[in-house]
Amino acid sequence: MGYKNDKYLYFGRCAAKLDDAANFIPSRLSGLCMIAAAGLTGFDGKNAWRIWKRDRRKHASPNAAQTESACAGALHIQLVGNAFYFGKLCEKPFLGDADRPVEQEDISRSCRLMYGTSVFLLAVLELIGLGTVYLRG
Repeated sequence: MGYKNDKYLYFGRCAAKLDDAANFIPSRLSGLCMIAAAGLTGFDGKNAWRIWKRDRRKHASPNAAQTESACAGALHIQLVGNAFYFGKLCEKPFLGDADRPVEQEDISRSCRLMYGTSVFLLAVLELIGLGTVYLRG
């Protein structure tokens, strides 16, 4: 069900569309959490918001660019772009601005942002849980 190609164009289409539908809201919430976490982890939350608003719909999948665009904005780098699949060029738009070249350290930075996003969401969910316990008395 992996990559789209001529032989298996329709194989897995239902699963892919179901995946798109099931992750529609979670992917957007993840993007928003990443933007919030960017500011809390020393990255540029304002630029993450700007790039997310501009580029989140530039991917073929309705959900894929939600966090990719926020990450690109937070790190001031450009992600995605053209790629080769099975020797065939697949033209894709870039996400983010090339404010600086991508470097190896960006892998660690993006991991730090991802972990910060996870901790941020965990804290929000914990506060919601505490709030519901408090309201129930």
